[in-house]
Amino acid sequence: MAELPGAVLFACTHNTVRSPMAEAILKYLHGQRIYVQSAGVRRGEQIDPFVVEVMDEIGLDVSRHWPRSFDELEDDFFDLVISLSPEAHHRAVELTRSSAAEIEYWPTPDPTLVEGSREQRLEAYRKVRDLLLQRIRERFPPAGSPAP
Repeated sequence: MAELPGAVLFACTHNTVRSPMAEAILKYLHGQRIYVQSAGVRRGEQIDPFVVEVMDEIGLDVSRHWPRSFDELEDDFFDLVISLSPEAHHRAVELTRSSAAEIEYWPTPDPTLVEGSREQRLEAYRKVRDLLLQRIRERFPPAGSPAP
């Protein structure tokens, strides 16, 4: 198994939808082993209520997430920055220009752009959640046995 990074930052545009989902999933899977944060290029007002709902469906509570921008990060020393939107990817490149951090770009659809009924919109959020869950499990596989 590949060695897990010590600190991971997920980045998107407003830190209200995609990056908070990814942060919560990775914290659930590896929160004891990896320091995980998320940020947006710009800080959104509050976590998207649809995110709270679809994350609750899989047992993860993100209702207390408070959006933050790159400028509001307490620490900018990350081993890996995963950007989920084109704008965030450009900002991640700037952030890591003078550090040894790796950058990965995971193009992730923005479910807020989906129109339709409440159920159609929720389905778009579920698809993003499930996509992130799959990618995170593949990139950060669970350990075969608990650490000593």
